[in-house]
Amino acid sequence: MEELWPAPDERVRAMLRTVAEQVLPASDELADEVFTAAQLGTPFRFIVEDPVLAAGDRRMSRAYLLHWLTATIQEPGRRVPPCVDPETLRFGRDLARRGMDIGDLGSWRGGQRVAWRRWVDACFAATEDHDLLRRVIEVSGHSMTTFVDDSIAALAAHIEAERNDLARSANAERQATVQLLLEGAPISRARAESKLGYALTGDHVAAVIWVDAEQDAGALEQAADQVMRACGADRRLTLVASTAAQWLWFPTGTAPQADALRPQLGELSRVRVALGRPGRDIEGFRRTHLDAITAQRVLARLGSERRIVRYEDVQLVAALSADMSQAEQFVADSLGDLAAADAVLRETVLTYVRERFNATSTAERMFTHRNTIERRLTRADRLLPQPLVDNAVNVVAALMYLQLREGR
Repeated sequence: MEELWPAPDERVRAMLRTVAEQVLPASDELADEVFTAAQLGTPFRFIVEDPVLAAGDRRMSRAYLLHWLTATIQEPGRRVPPCVDPETLRFGRDLARRGMDIGDLGSWRGGQRVAWRRWVDACFAATEDHDLLRRVIEVSGHSMTTFVDDSIAALAAHIEAERNDLARSANAERQATVQLLLEGAPISRARAESKLGYALTGDHVAAVIWVDAEQDAGALEQAADQVMRACGADRRLTLVASTAAQWLWFPTGTAPQADALRPQLGELSRVRVALGRPGRDIEGFRRTHLDAITAQRVLARLGSERRIVRYEDVQLVAALSADMSQAEQFVADSLGDLAAADAVLRETVLTYVRERFNATSTAERMFTHRNTIERRLTRADRLLPQPLVDNAVNVVAALMYLQLREGR
């Protein structure tokens, strides 16, 4: 690659190497800061809230940072070639599959500013020689800025190449058609059905299935078949949303309960499933998918480890968690000290309300003596800011939020 600035002298090279070696052990923490800053700069919240795309973006941020630091240690002050490791290439392919490009990502410059600030702080901590510091920062600025520019260009070229390849695939044609349907664009039913190979009349249930680690992606197809059987369907429409996720539609009016689906997945313990509500015809096809996507993003927003979720189970939490700071305040206001109580006590309160304030039914449901249930309810009332009967709706919403956040 062409060098765009003069080679630094040995003192500058030595300090660049020293600072990079000092920053490297904290690179994971710094990569998280870079990723967060970049995400704050994007107007496209659906990318931030998509757990698969967000995880790919985070891995790419870490790969870029490690690449630049390692290259600086090996060849201090020289132009660093763009990072084209497998993580970056997979992420570029996922963006192409969704019809996106680097313009849809977060603020590259926002992430760069965070990395630059941490780097400059490390340089100032490494020497009090102002002349040496000035030269080190000048070379560092050339190196980091050029690396980011070169990496943006390389990723853009890779996405364009992937898009050209995918344009010739059946999945790309289905992806484009589904996107038109989801956006409510004018496309005839007959044309859409011919492109999808899937009837848009009748009932539909959508699902999103994904894995948190790409090495587990081989289980997605088997999981899709199991979800299809649990829905009572014999066929499905499948879109490969990314290397770690699939979007599915089943021609059925029934979405299985999470407890019923869990045994169906068997040993596919690393696969996660979000199900939408059943819908009818084109509007139902659209709505059930949006439900499934919303349920998936609620898990991501809360950092929940729950494997299977239905939209009906998280609809209230979805609205509640749109603003996380307000959601946490709502939980504190509604539950008081009950928020920190043991899970059994909180589950008792939730079950009691669901059983229509019937202690006997609650005891039967929880396989516990009625007296035990009543003692727990008395204790819960002491912990709550208001008696349960006076604030049941808010208490249930807050308990459901905690339950989901904890992955239970």
